[in-house]
This record gives sequence, structure tokens and C-alpha cells, in this order.
Amino acid sequence: METNIYHSDLAIHPGEFLEEVLEDIGMSQVELSNRIGRPTQAINEIIKGKKSITSTTALELEDVLKVPAHIWTGLESEYQIVKAKAQEMQQMQEETKLLVNFPYADLVKLGFVKATRKAVEKVDELKKFFCVAKLGQIEDVKAYQPAFRVSNHNSISHEAIATWIQAGRLKAKEIKTAPFDKSKLKSLLPDIKNTMNLEDINDARVEIQKLLASCGVAFVLLPHFERTKVHGATFTIESENKAVILMTIRGSYSDIFWFSLFHEIGHLILHQKREMFLEDGYSDPTLQKQEDEADEFAKDLLISRKDFEVFRGQNIFDKNAILKFAKQLDIKPSIIVGRLMHEKIIAYNDIRLLRLRDKYTWA
Repeated sequence: METNIYHSDLAIHPGEFLEEVLEDIGMSQVELSNRIGRPTQAINEIIKGKKSITSTTALELEDVLKVPAHIWTGLESEYQIVKAKAQEMQQMQEETKLLVNFPYADLVKLGFVKATRKAVEKVDELKKFFCVAKLGQIEDVKAYQPAFRVSNHNSISHEAIATWIQAGRLKAKEIKTAPFDKSKLKSLLPDIKNTMNLEDINDARVEIQKLLASCGVAFVLLPHFERTKVHGATFTIESENKAVILMTIRGSYSDIFWFSLFHEIGHLILHQKREMFLEDGYSDPTLQKQEDEADEFAKDLLISRKDFEVFRGQNIFDKNAILKFAKQLDIKPSIIVGRLMHEKIIAYNDIRLLRLRDKYTWA
């Protein structure tokens, strides 16, 4: 008797095969029930697909019908999987309405998911990307929960922020680092700061990655994802004893880049390990206090409070004064311009000084 199993997208209950076997050998359901010691109703429910074939039943059928037990369990397993896949497909169809919340095109550009116009395939790709059984489960996963607490911006997508976080996490896992060492990170701050004087920011980025990796920090720079409005994030990958600084290329102003970088470093140095800090993302007072502390750390590292007060006291903020002060501190003039704008000492649209606020071109 042929007993091969053929995989199919159709959910065929093994009871149909049992009925065929009984017909082939001329055995009634009553006789089979007597031979295996089960009620006839139980045999009938198996044949009608109302009852599953258990391992015990499979062994009993092997004894009576001479069809190996693994055939029965295999058919049962195949049936259950096909049925589950049908249910999964229905679930994915329902979740296609959530796609509008995810920056799928950004993930395609970075090679995280495949390009497709089929909505169900997009849902399936996103499930694999996030390692979840349902897109609706993302908010319940600890690694992505901070994205759903962001409240300082309008017109954002919490799912888009979660997508950006996961993309950064996957990139960080590819970066080899030493174990995280806060003391070494502190000692390397002058070296990291000095990289801003390299002519090409892309060379500086490579050097920053090397320096941070040496003290256990994976530095990841990603393009800006639509509807995220988050400049940076800091978190840890505990299983690898690795910290992560994730930053986005948004606006490309050099002063914003350096301030954001040292803001994230500030979190690693000042604060205890948390799952995540999202720059400029929360309205919670406790979290905002930590954000403010990281801001002060970045400001003082780039321009010490004492130096800035002396410069401010001179009350001369023209191009020559800024270039002289920048040379004195060995920093980019844009850092000073950005600080003056932030402190509302000069206007953001001051045409005289805007040219000193350069933008980066990223490779």
C-alpha cells in the first residue's frame, strides 16, 4: 500500500486517509474500534475530521492496519500546520492595515526586507524583521516599548521609531566591540572630540566607530526614517556586554551631529544602565531630567561653561570673533554658532553667521 506523504496547501485531515485504508482492506469502523479497543464514535470522529490522531492512536493503527505510526502522526502534523498557516494568513491579511505605520521603503533601501508590492508579504517581512509572531505584539516587546512612550512630537509613528530602533540593534550586533568599559570611555573623550577636525566627516565616523568599539560601544549611524523625529538613542545589548549609540542623519548640520553624539555618550557615563534613552522623545519629568543632564554634559564637553561665559561677556559675536574662539578651543565654528543660537544670543536666521554652520555630506 502507498504510504508517502505529499505536502499541500490544502488542509486534508488524516481521517480521510484512514477511511481510504479501511475501504481498501474491507474493514468497517465497528471492526476497527473493536480491534483497537476504542468506541466506534471515536473512530467516526477521526474519519470526519472532528478528532485528532494522537501518538497512542497512531501506534494502535499501526498494529491493526500495518501502516507505520509515523505516517499517521506525520499526516496529523501536516494537517495542523496547514490549518495553522491558513489562520496565520488570515491574521496577516488583517494586519495589512497596520502597514501605513511602518517605514517599509526605508527598510528596503537598507536591505533589511525585500521589495514587494504585496501587502501580505510586507507584513510577513516585518514579522521576521522584528522577530514577532504578530505585528500587534511589537508594543509588548521590552526592546521596542520606549518607542511607544515618545510623546514630545506630533505626526510621529511609534511603529516607525520601533523600526528605527530594531534596525540600529541589528546593525550594532554586526559591530565587534570590547566589553563595555565606562572608565575607558571617559578617557577617550578628548580623542573622540578631536575627530571633528578631520576634513572628511566620513573619515571621522570611521575613527569614532573604532574608538567607541575599543571601550565596548557600537556606534551606528542610520538615515532618517520618516515620522520618527528622534535624533539619537542609547541602549545596551546585555547578552554581549555592549552599549549602543544609535544616531540618525537628520538635517546634517555639523553642530547637531556633535552635540547629539556627546549627548548620547553622556547617558552612558552619567546614568545607570537602562533599556533605552531616546533623545528628545519623552515628556516624563524623570526622563526629562536625565535628558537635561545629558544636554549639559554635551554642552560642557564641547565648550566649557567657563569659556563660554568669558566669550559671551565680550558681547562680540561676529564672524571673526567666532573663528578666533573656535581656533582657541580647537573646535568647529559651527559648534559655537549652534550654541549661540540655542542660548538665543543670536537669531537662527542670522545670515551673517549661517555660513559658519556647515552641513555634512555622508557617504
